[in-house]
Amino acid sequence: MTLKDLTQQYFQDSIQTKMQAMETLADPIVSAAEYIVNRLMQGSKILSCGNGGSAADAQHFSSEMLNRFERERPGLPAIALTTDTSTLTSIANDYSYEEIFAKQVRALGHPGDLLLAISTSGTSANIITAIEAAHEQDVGIIALTGKDGGPIHSMLNDTDIEIKVPSSSTARIQEVHLLTIHCLCALIDTQLLGSE
Repeated sequence: MTLKDLTQQYFQDSIQTKMQAMETLADPIVSAAEYIVNRLMQGSKILSCGNGGSAADAQHFSSEMLNRFERERPGLPAIALTTDTSTLTSIANDYSYEEIFAKQVRALGHPGDLLLAISTSGTSANIITAIEAAHEQDVGIIALTGKDGGPIHSMLNDTDIEIKVPSSSTARIQEVHLLTIHCLCALIDTQLLGSE
């Protein structure tokens, strides 16, 4: 297989995963966007977290909310819990890495807020702990997962929403997570601003 063949195969795999996910995820994405707008209209905020590439996705979502997506609008209240290195390292040092998001959720999360929790495997210990903290604070959950959803799948309650990518490949799951974030941003803007 040449490098060009490999590149084209990656495109094909990504396209196939997205086509498969489109059927499965359209309804939960719409539900999540409606949930977010409902909470925003009540004066709540969105917290987001993830590890590695998922940390980048959490920050990407937050930046699209705070600044703008494709249309001009006022900023929307969103905080990525992945960005404050002093806070992250002090919590990891003084307590444990599993607590880096949970302690922030307990400090910043208020009843009615939402947590966008991103874990490609659904097994990330610090995301699981953050979800537990969110439930304690009456903070709703939108979980972006993949594979079988891992322990996160079974810990969500009836009002939480899981957007679970039907793939076992971390790279393909991350690609669909990014598309999902863009869909959420577009649907949020459409609800707030109307159709273009």
